[in-house]
This record gives sequence, structure tokens and C-alpha cells, in this order.
Amino acid sequence: MGRNTRKRRTPLATKIVAGAAALAVGGGGLVWANFYASAHEEHGGHNRTRSAGAQVATIDCPDVGQKIRDVPDRARGEVDGELATMDSQITNAYQRLATTRRAQAGDSQFVQNTILGPLKDRRKAIIDRIQLEINRAGGKADDNLDELAGCQGRPADQQNGGGQNGGQDDGGQDDGQNGGGQDQEGNDDNGNGVAGPVAEDFVDINDVRPNSRDSRNGLAADGDGGSTGSFTTDCGVNENNLFNSDNLIAAPGVDNGAHHTHDYVGNQDNDAFSSDEDLANADTSCQNQGDKSTYYWPVLRLQDGTQEFDANDQGGGAEGNIGKILKPAEARIRFVGSRQGDVVAMPKFLRVITGDAKSFTNGDANANSSWSCSGFEDRQVTDKYPLCPEGSQVLRTVNFQSCWDGQNIDSANHRDHMAFVQEDGSCANGFQAVPQLQIRLAYDIPAPTVENGQVRNPYAVDSFPEQLHKPITDHNDFINVMDEDLMNEVVDCINRGEDCQ
Repeated sequence: MGRNTRKRRTPLATKIVAGAAALAVGGGGLVWANFYASAHEEHGGHNRTRSAGAQVATIDCPDVGQKIRDVPDRARGEVDGELATMDSQITNAYQRLATTRRAQAGDSQFVQNTILGPLKDRRKAIIDRIQLEINRAGGKADDNLDELAGCQGRPADQQNGGGQNGGQDDGGQDDGQNGGGQDQEGNDDNGNGVAGPVAEDFVDINDVRPNSRDSRNGLAADGDGGSTGSFTTDCGVNENNLFNSDNLIAAPGVDNGAHHTHDYVGNQDNDAFSSDEDLANADTSCQNQGDKSTYYWPVLRLQDGTQEFDANDQGGGAEGNIGKILKPAEARIRFVGSRQGDVVAMPKFLRVITGDAKSFTNGDANANSSWSCSGFEDRQVTDKYPLCPEGSQVLRTVNFQSCWDGQNIDSANHRDHMAFVQEDGSCANGFQAVPQLQIRLAYDIPAPTVENGQVRNPYAVDSFPEQLHKPITDHNDFINVMDEDLMNEVVDCINRGEDCQ
């Protein structure tokens, strides 16, 4: 499978030298260091094994981007570029963490002195620049951003903010020896050389309680009252093989800003360097040619040893995203109304991010994607991958924020201009109801085998390296590029209570 997308270079581009993080090139791409190997290679005994299990597995850094407010428009490009550089710093620090296990085993202060301490200094320098850029553009930077410079190391069995576990105990993580995914021998990579997913990231769909998902986010806005219609747009399943590891919303102008590969449907000119004019003039994979919107999400991969087109690339195998890219068998893209009344048109080029690519370290406050199996749709889980019975498809479902502030097509943290509906379906704080985007992806995936604390041939969502391919990091992105006539048609159809396409 090849990719059909272009790359343009820019001084803002951030480059990751990922080769230093690789130990060897193997059947599944670049092979990464085993978190727990050092305790077994040189030291025997039960105590050393348990000590290794307590080693730092990943790096947890405060998300500066989510704390930034009131960034003047003319400073947003620079600020987004600085935030992307911070992501690259975390990636590099995580790679250093993964390749120095032997040194860590011999020095309890190694991680702090050689990884976390220098990382804090580098982050502090960028935060200082962000504050300067905001103030120089006429804004007022938060003086307390410096408090976010420091990062922590933590074991893989600790997830911030709890979990939405659909019937599992202890927030979806096991406090025992297998909590980080390592078995009694200390292995955590399932033999494929990358950190995650692990056995604890999977759940048999039959063990998920019906109607148990925590629904703080992602409430379906449609119901039996208000504007009850719907509009479905068919944009295919990425038959044109448009893939890249950019993120036009969160990291515009930055090559590999996502550090993982995205699947695209709809707009065919979507990379980090696309302008609104580029989007408006692009081709679209949608059957309705008036819909040039871009819909994208991180790819799912089957970690089966396949050498994909990006096996040695940034965002792909060089950053721990390995295996066969799985296209959905079906991508249903649907807009629905509001239970409380009519919806208004979305502004052109409105940008919406739902879910959080950093939920494993940030906590689940913004987690939103739901995992299930066909035939079991009343059983939804957010922090586990489902094990589906034969003949049942893996489902990824997301309901976007559908309350708009009425003014902005984006915001400094890419979230504040949009909000989820409240439990009664209404919008708070004077926000206006717009059509709610709902995306349902269905995949034909053979169920992984989970035995003795190990998972074989797992599937997993692409992620930032330090997020360890956790299912809770799933997320979706959308930029509205419908022409005015089509958007008005969508609104009219929904408000009239009709089902259109």
C-alpha cells in the first residue's frame, strides 16, 4: 500500500531522528527497546524482576496546548509550531527512555538526571518563547505556564484520570504484575518489539456490561424532539490511499506534526501545508462533490509483521507505529440535529477535534471515541479494544461536539470554540446548535489471541510514541469545506425532520 500525498518543506518543520531509538530492523518494522529487559539480561532473582516492573515505562508531560487561552490570531501559527516542537521533544525523550534500560537499572537517578531534567529545561525555553510571542502580538500570556515545564516518568499501569471501562474494575488497569502488560518473565512487547498494545488493553465484548459507557462526552444530539432529520455523506474508505502523519488543525505548517499516520476521506489536498484556498479548490472523494470537507482519524494497524509503506518513516515504524494498515470496510459519516430545536449552518472552514491523542497521559477528560462490535452495539467501551466473536466487525464510533460559539472557526487550544451538548440536548453558555457529525467505522479484523498475559497479532490505533497505543487515545478531526448551498441543504433537511443524502 502506498501513500498518495505530497510533502513540502518549511522552516517550521520539526524533524525527529528516530533511528537512535531503534535497536534493529525486524519483521514488524523498527524494533524498540523492551522496557523490562535489563532486569533479566544481567541480574537474576525475583526481586530484580519486580524492581524492573516498577521502572518508568513512559513520559507524562502537562499538555501546554490545552492550557493556552487568548492567543491573538497573528501569533497562532508561531504558537502551534512551538507546541509541535514540544511534542517532538517528548518523542525524543521517550525514545531515550526506551533505549537506556540497562543504564536505568544501575542508577536510580538516571531518568531524572539525564532525561527528565534536560527535558524540563528545553520545555521551559519553549514556554518562554510562547509567552513572548503571545505578548508581542498584543495578547496577555499566562504567567503560570512555567509550572507546566516539568514532566514525570511513570509505569505503564498508571493512567491519569481513571478510565471509562464499560464494566471492568480498577479504571481499566490491573494493579498486579501484569498491569503494565508484562508477563512473569518481564516481557511487555508481545514479541513484536514495540510498546503496546498489551493484553490488558483488550476485553472480550461479552464481558462488557450493556449500557455502561460513561457518557460525559460524545452524547448523541439527535433524539425524538427538536430537529430530527439527518444527512449522510458517502466519502468512501480512502480508496485513493491518502495517508500522512501531519495534522492541519493542531500543527499547521509542521511536517509530521501528529507523529502517527492518519487516514483521510473527503478532501484530497489535506496535509500540514494546505491553506483554506487549497482545501476549497481540491478534489473530494465524497459522492456529493459539494462536500470537500476533510474527515480524518489515526489508522488502525494489525501488528502482524507486515512492512507497510511507512515502515521506516517518521510517524510510522520509526516511531513505533508498525504493521498492516487496516482500512475500514465501511465509513458512515452522518450529520444529525438537536433535541432542543433547529440547528444553524456551520461556518465554512470550521475546525473540530474530538477525543484526545494524549488521553493516556492527559487523563480521560476529553476522551470520546467508543469501541464495540457489530451485534453488540449496546456494549461500548472507551479504554479497551474489544475482542469480537467470529463474523462480528470491530466498530469505532464518535459523536462530535455540536455546540458552536457563534463566532470562531477555531480557538487557541482548538477546543474552546466548540462544546458538547448537555444531557438534555441543549447548548450551554449561549452556544448555538449546529449539525452534529457522527462517524462510525467498521473493520474486518481477526480477533487477537490473548493468553497468559500476552496478546498475539494485536490491532491498535496509531499514537504518539509515549501514549503506548492505548485505545483511549483514539480521536477524530474535521474541517467543514461544504459549499454554502450544500450546507444550507443539510440544515434544511435536518430541521424538516427528513433523512437525506
